[in-house]
Amino acid sequence: MSTQSNAAPESSASQPIAAPSLLPTHPMRWSLQREFWENRSIYLAPLWAAGIGLAGFLIHLLKAHSLAGLDSAHQKLELTVPYMLVASLIMGAAFIVSIFYSLDALYGERRDRTILFWKSLPVSDLTTVLSKASIPLLILPFLAFAIVVAAIVVMLPVNMIALGGSDITFAQLWQGLQLWQSAKMLLYHLVTVHILWYAPLYAWLLLVSAWARRAPLLWAFLPPLIVSLFEKLAFHTSYVSGLLLGRLGMGSGAGGQGADVATGPGAALMPSPQFMPDRFFFLPGLWLGLLVAAGFIALAVQLRHRREPI
Repeated sequence: MSTQSNAAPESSASQPIAAPSLLPTHPMRWSLQREFWENRSIYLAPLWAAGIGLAGFLIHLLKAHSLAGLDSAHQKLELTVPYMLVASLIMGAAFIVSIFYSLDALYGERRDRTILFWKSLPVSDLTTVLSKASIPLLILPFLAFAIVVAAIVVMLPVNMIALGGSDITFAQLWQGLQLWQSAKMLLYHLVTVHILWYAPLYAWLLLVSAWARRAPLLWAFLPPLIVSLFEKLAFHTSYVSGLLLGRLGMGSGAGGQGADVATGPGAALMPSPQFMPDRFFFLPGLWLGLLVAAGFIALAVQLRHRREPI
C-alpha cells in the first residue's frame, strides 16, 4: 500500500511540463492602434468634413429645380460640382490633420512625459517612428479615399430622389459623374501626391517633432523661410523657395486640358503634365525626395532614442 501510494506522486512529477505557448505581440499593429486611441482626429476630422460637405450638398439640392432652364452642359456642371467639392473638402481635412499630427507625433509624448512609459515597453524606436509616419503616409490618405467613396454612395440616391420630378435620369447623372474614372483618378492623386510627393514634408515634420523642445510649428516653417529670404537678399535667386513651393504645390491643381477627360469628383485632381504616369516615376525630384524622407525618418528614430521628457 505504502509503495503504491509513494509511486503515484513520483510518476506524476516525472511527467514533463509543457512550456506555455507565447502569442505574437505584433508591435506594429498595437503601435498603430495606440495612435488611433490617442489621436481621434485621425478619423474624426475627415468624418466631420464629410458631414459638413453632405449638409452643404443637401442645401444645394434645394435649388435642383433651377436645372430645368439650363442646357445639358450647365446641368452636368451643376450636378458634378457638389461631388468635387465634397471630395476636395475631405481630402483637405486629411491633409491638414496630417500636418498637425506629424508635428505633434513625437513632441507630444515628450511634452506629456509619457515617453519614459512608452520606452519601457518592448517596442523599438524604429517601430514607434514608422507607426507614426504611416499615419500621414498611408492611413490618412486611404481613409480619406474610403470616406469619399462612402459620401458619394450616400449622395447618389439622395441626388436621384431630389431630381425625381426633372428630366434628368440616373443614366445621365452616372455618365456625367464618371465615378469609376474619377475614383481611379482620386486614388492616383492620393498615391502620387499625398504619399510619394509629400513624403519629405511629413518626414521633416516628424524630425522637427522629435527635436524641438517647444513650438514645433515655428521650428518647422521658420528656418526654410529664413533660408529662402537670405538667398533672395544675398544672391537674388529663388532656388530654395522654388524647391519648397514645387514640393508643396506641384500637381495639386487641375489643368484646363483635363476638363474633357473627367467631370466627376476627380476632375479637380487632374494631374499636371509632370504628374502623368509616363513622367512622374522618372522625375529625379521624386526619388531624391524619398531618399531625403528616409534620412529624416532615420534621424527621428535616433532623436527619439536620445530625447528625454521636456
